[in-house]
Amino acid sequence: MTLIGINGGTFDPIHYGHLRPALEVQQQLGLQQVLFVPCYQPVHRSQPQASAKQRCEMIESAIQSQPTFALETIEIDRAGSSYMVETLAALKQRFKHESSVLMMGSDAFATFHTWHDWAGILTLANIAVMHRPNEPIPITCESGDIYQTHQVHKLTKPAGQIVEVAVTQLDISSTLIKEHLKRGDAVDYLLPPPVIKMIEHHGLYQTI
Repeated sequence: MTLIGINGGTFDPIHYGHLRPALEVQQQLGLQQVLFVPCYQPVHRSQPQASAKQRCEMIESAIQSQPTFALETIEIDRAGSSYMVETLAALKQRFKHESSVLMMGSDAFATFHTWHDWAGILTLANIAVMHRPNEPIPITCESGDIYQTHQVHKLTKPAGQIVEVAVTQLDISSTLIKEHLKRGDAVDYLLPPPVIKMIEHHGLYQTI
């Protein structure tokens, strides 16, 4: 079974907190590649400050040295609100012989039961819940019931399974980076140098 990782988000901007966990999930689950899927218009959070084009350019510059990482612009091209179930359905038509693994942090999974057609997502993909070592998966909410119903220790089916992956989750957020930039502080070692250069070139995130 060939597995492809799906890593969605606003990536406003992309940083090491996105990149390192994605690499570790790829290595632990044996993913053939990881697709970074920037959303056009997020449903559950505020709108990105950088344009879709700028965010795509930052992703490309961040992953250029990792050949198994790729930018996927399906949600940008579709425009409008970005629903993962629609994205997975479209990708299924393109990758007919591969199985998708939707990657998400434990904090995002805690609200998975509120996602648009979450049950449909599980018919189209498996889910990898990323968490810090020794950090428990939230199991006291509705998403916890979903987790306990679908949880496995190893992916054996093309869809419908949830596996947890312990990763080095770095305490870095796009909000933190934007706060640094607004103050004029250096953001070195928080995100890849090519992304920093792009932010400086475009004068991004100078105000919040």
